[in-house]
Amino acid sequence: MYHYDQYDHLIVRERIAQYRDQVRRRLSDELSEAEFLPLRLQNGLYMQRHAYMLRIAVPYGLLSSKQMRMFAHIARKYDRGYGHFTTRQNIQFNWINLEQTPDILTELASVEMHAIQTSGNCIRNTTSDPYAGVAADEIIDPRPFAEILRQWSTFHPEFIALPRKFKVAINGAEEDRAAIAVHDIGLTVVRNADGEVGFKFMAGGGMGRTPILGSVIREFLPWQHLLTYTEAVMRVYNQYGRRDNKYKARIKILLKALGVEEFTRQVEAEWVDLKDGLETLTAEEMARVSAYFVPPAYKDLAAIDPAALHADNKAYTNWLKRNVKPHKRPGYAAVVLSLKKTGVPPGDATAEQMDFVAELADRYCFGELRVTHEQNLVLADVEQSLLFQLWQEAKAHGLATPNIGLLTDMICCPGGDFCSLANAKSLPIAAAIAERFDNIDFQHDIGEIELNISGCINACGHHHVGSIGVLGVDKDGSEWYQVSIGGAQGNNAAIGKIIGPSFSSLQMPEVIGRLLEVYVRERYEDEPFAATAQRLGIAPFKEHVYATPIKAGQLVGEDEYV
Repeated sequence: MYHYDQYDHLIVRERIAQYRDQVRRRLSDELSEAEFLPLRLQNGLYMQRHAYMLRIAVPYGLLSSKQMRMFAHIARKYDRGYGHFTTRQNIQFNWINLEQTPDILTELASVEMHAIQTSGNCIRNTTSDPYAGVAADEIIDPRPFAEILRQWSTFHPEFIALPRKFKVAINGAEEDRAAIAVHDIGLTVVRNADGEVGFKFMAGGGMGRTPILGSVIREFLPWQHLLTYTEAVMRVYNQYGRRDNKYKARIKILLKALGVEEFTRQVEAEWVDLKDGLETLTAEEMARVSAYFVPPAYKDLAAIDPAALHADNKAYTNWLKRNVKPHKRPGYAAVVLSLKKTGVPPGDATAEQMDFVAELADRYCFGELRVTHEQNLVLADVEQSLLFQLWQEAKAHGLATPNIGLLTDMICCPGGDFCSLANAKSLPIAAAIAERFDNIDFQHDIGEIELNISGCINACGHHHVGSIGVLGVDKDGSEWYQVSIGGAQGNNAAIGKIIGPSFSSLQMPEVIGRLLEVYVRERYEDEPFAATAQRLGIAPFKEHVYATPIKAGQLVGEDEYV
């Protein structure tokens, strides 16, 4: 993985010193809260309902065991003993004291981490495939390109005050595991007819109030022009993106207003003067960065059947089926550690669990691990012969729930329990649904399904692309939940469609149950929920859900749509 050079260390130290003085001035009232707000946001610090929240960057989801141990230390010393892994592959701490934040950033810097550009109207953390470098279907490892984008975008003077926040995702495999279609810029590695490496370049994707799938603006961009073309896109957005209305300020709105052809024409025109400039990538620069991402010291192993010696252990074979993923290297596998145990908020990990995962990374995975945008953790390089041993250890620490890709593997934002922007609580809904369907045999019978929950329209829980999406809404001061179906991420990305009027919190488990009843009744063999919903449309689901009153509460009137 990438290690800081002298310039990285210098800019992080200087930023901490600058921020420490800003905090001092705020605590002494030399700065008002209004003056301090943009300064703290530049350093990843939010004010939430109960305390400050600090969001720490995990570039493209890659962590060392030493960095994970630092998270555990921060959780113990500065928070309440846990952290929350997010859909941006970052981590958040929700109970932070302002006066301690400079010290936290200083400790983070000691393990080459920071919170720069995890908030604000700037280019945020670039995300990527959590199996990058090991995926069996990988075309090329995207991590060097993600690192180049990180270095280029950090403190870029032209793009520190964009119309709105800006998110980039990059995928290097045949299967999109980075949700590139719902990003401001989505990049996927491709090869042209001559075998040359480049990118299919998408722009204008996003969720929130106006969910839109990105549009392809270039089918093939030579890798040398990754930065020059990205800069051309950013310049068009920075100049013409709306600044009068933050709800209309994302690049997706600009692209939609201009149309794909005109937007692309403007980008191409901007690119003319950038195309062969100083930011054109060279083979030497690629070699420099790629040297940080060479394969680890793999053993020469033969592939085995991990279940062969324990075929009678159903719990273990269930775990192998759901939580163990193929690896490009014979004799190895990638393992997903589930942060979705029933009774625990999705994405949360205790300090003890973080220390334990760091230990697992050292013993099983060359000291590295990954964070997924589905809020789980990955050990990417585990020997197949050690999987049973690893499973036993992970199970003892509550990290081996065999539910990856199943109903209780929910994406869920912190919602109204913490976030001041939320209209409704997310965590109690997730807990109630998980408890209702906490039967692993039932979940395996239902098959792959993505249940995503957001507490507000900002869509931090990615509800728009959930097979079932749940959105918290406010109705006259009460918390209600709007349901959509048929969303999907990946190669067949789709935005879900709202089935009808919203529901009370107490009704939500029954609503999910009724949706599943229609799915089981109508699905084709091996057809996932999203495909069934897209094939049938919302009508049969809506009819069944609203056919009879749900006793846990009252439905909003049929003519009242949120």
